[in-house]
Amino acid sequence: MDTTWKPVDEHGTLSSKERRELPDSAYAFPAKRKEPLTDAAHVRTALARFDQVQGVSDRERDQAFANILAAARHHGVEVAETDWRELGSRPHTPNPAQHR
Repeated sequence: MDTTWKPVDEHGTLSSKERRELPDSAYAFPAKRKEPLTDAAHVRTALARFDQVQGVSDRERDQAFANILAAARHHGVEVAETDWRELGSRPHTPNPAQHR
């Protein structure tokens, strides 16, 4: 699958305003604007939280994983998985935001 991800300037921790200003192409899930991939830490976070993203189709997961791999290469993050199904599609880790 082709990627939609395009690098943006390194941001580190994003403020709400900075996150709103990012282009859709900066996200793993561009249509939903979920999981920004602006630096190595955000790439690792997107991998760790992949199974927590809800309301997306398998096709969107295919796209997101391709975007994560592209961002990982760009930011020098090693990814052991070769398919998003190795990360999961149903939460197996707690998502504190769901319990508020």
